[in-house]
Amino acid sequence: MNSSAKDTAHDNTSTTELELVSVIMPTYNESRFIADSIESVLQQTYHNIELLITDDCSSNHEVVDILEFYRKKDKRVRVFYLPENKGAGNARNKSVEEAKGRYIAFCDSDDRWMPDKIEKQLAVMNEKNCCLCFSEYLTCDEDDNITGIVTAPRKTTLSETKKDNKIGCLTGIYDTKPYGKFFFPLMRKRQDWALFLNILKKCGYGIGVQEPLAIYRKRNNSISKNKGVLLRYNALIYQEIFGFSTLKSYVYLFLVFLPSYIKKTIKNSIRSKQWLKSQKNH
Repeated sequence: MNSSAKDTAHDNTSTTELELVSVIMPTYNESRFIADSIESVLQQTYHNIELLITDDCSSNHEVVDILEFYRKKDKRVRVFYLPENKGAGNARNKSVEEAKGRYIAFCDSDDRWMPDKIEKQLAVMNEKNCCLCFSEYLTCDEDDNITGIVTAPRKTTLSETKKDNKIGCLTGIYDTKPYGKFFFPLMRKRQDWALFLNILKKCGYGIGVQEPLAIYRKRNNSISKNKGVLLRYNALIYQEIFGFSTLKSYVYLFLVFLPSYIKKTIKNSIRSKQWLKSQKNH
């Protein structure tokens, strides 16, 4: 590499390192885990971030106390309060609307990030020249016991993600420079899948980091427990994002989505057993 090429490479890296990353966090009555979630964002090795937390009209006053504590403690924390509860998608959209960063990432108020998550993902995005990046992630229970790992493909496209969601929202980060900001559809469930589908419609592909960079908490009262309701929302995705008729959406759901989802679930189960066994041996 000649000297001018080296200078260009150095300039690109320096620019990426200086770019602001906006982290989007919705919350609703979450006081037990939110402090850990916030700390995992603020303790990133990549420091040029802003954390935008939108509270979806919580009735738990302890939540407000925690949010105000961090707002006063760290100038990178910005907090917004909604007057009525309209769901996580609406809360995320408020934060996205207020975001000032070139890059936008997502972390829910009961999930956590590995300390070098942003640093590693921006390095990949800079190297691969892509505008969407995601990663593998671990799962844990309400007592912080690691229960498994969720795999991620090395690369995904619109056609692949159309089959079933390949991107864990808590790992996703996208670059607003090429196409601007993307907002969540105002549906109570599966809005994260819809978001990534809309991004992929523009950018074509996303790159998956082959190591867990976040921890997803499986809650006992999680809305994702009701698989019947989720199937209905999955069908709605095909109607809203791709313009399918109701009949076509359910045909696609059973003939394409379910086989792909079952295959992914089996793969994750096998990988989780292997990963947990390897950790135990260490």
